[in-house]
Amino acid sequence: MSSIAERKFMQELRMFLQRSVVVVTSDGKTYAGMLTGYNPRSMSVSLSDVKDEHGNLLDRLLINGNIVAKLYMVEKPFDLKALSERLGKVFPRMVKLYEEAGIIVVMDKIRVNEKGIIEGSGPAAERVQRVYDEFVKEKAEA
Repeated sequence: MSSIAERKFMQELRMFLQRSVVVVTSDGKTYAGMLTGYNPRSMSVSLSDVKDEHGNLLDRLLINGNIVAKLYMVEKPFDLKALSERLGKVFPRMVKLYEEAGIIVVMDKIRVNEKGIIEGSGPAAERVQRVYDEFVKEKAEA
């Protein structure tokens, strides 16, 4: 795999972390749970709060990458890019998006992720929080 394609693939896979996923194995078994980790070389995955196709609940499950046939996300990922564009309208030329880290930096001092402000305070941070809250509300209504 070319290095650009590999990086893009790994970036996509990182978006699955800490999300509800479904894993289908090559023998047809299905497991739903939270993706807590993966091995990029073997594509083995670890899940928590797992439910199998029979409704059995498991606390943790490791699945060997050799038998992973499908891995898909159940929930839609948070759109950090759209949020950064919205913030850019309020704070022109003062917004930087770091997609791989899952962080937006506003005015070089306010850090925002999909859960809200993680660093920063004051009137500008309050404005960022209002934009974030409005963005989340609109996405929930859509």
